[in-house]
Amino acid sequence: MTEILSRPAAFFFDMDGLLLDTERMFMQAFVTLTSEIGIAEECAEAFFATLVGSSSAHTTARLVEFLPEGIDFAAFDQAWRGLHRENARAGLPVKAHAREILTAIRATQIPVAVVTSTHAETAHHHLDQAGLLPFFETVCAGDEVAANKPDPAPYLEAARRLGVTASDCVAFEDSDMGTTAAVRAGCYTFQVPDLRPADQPLPNLGQVIVPNLGDAARRISVLQHAFA
Repeated sequence: MTEILSRPAAFFFDMDGLLLDTERMFMQAFVTLTSEIGIAEECAEAFFATLVGSSSAHTTARLVEFLPEGIDFAAFDQAWRGLHRENARAGLPVKAHAREILTAIRATQIPVAVVTSTHAETAHHHLDQAGLLPFFETVCAGDEVAANKPDPAPYLEAARRLGVTASDCVAFEDSDMGTTAAVRAGCYTFQVPDLRPADQPLPNLGQVIVPNLGDAARRISVLQHAFA
């Protein structure tokens, strides 16, 4: 990956698992329901980790393969998403340094977009509920693009909306699928790993791997003063 731009044309953020700790909440709902049908917690968590960053359609297709024979996968899928929505009403935890980095970017007047596989209605609702929605010029959602991550289409669409070139932008992702999409689009990409199988190595895509968003911010010249 080329050297990071001194002043990016825009910043792109994934949502679940990067800005919001919703992937962990979604996993907890999954473990709750799978335990009721005899699936061990460690098995459910390991399977869920393989879904991180994927679209709703991909998740549903994989679910059909995972659930025991005789389970109504459509009913399970509906119950799972319903339980997650119910849990989300109690509040959505914001990931470490997310609010701080967005506040620092706002001071630079560089445009910011969310690029997520989550459907638009849910994405807007969750960002609004967490108090983050005002930070973004646009939210590019999974049901608004021709192809989902790891395809670069979501990032290219976000760049189009902001009137910039993706290769002039910085992207932040947690999942391998999202990181692949951002790199393929040409973005300078930071990966902040979240939930993933313990034995799964990080992909070598030219991304910069950091432990948190604060560490990423300290590497970006226009944000360094806020994270000194």
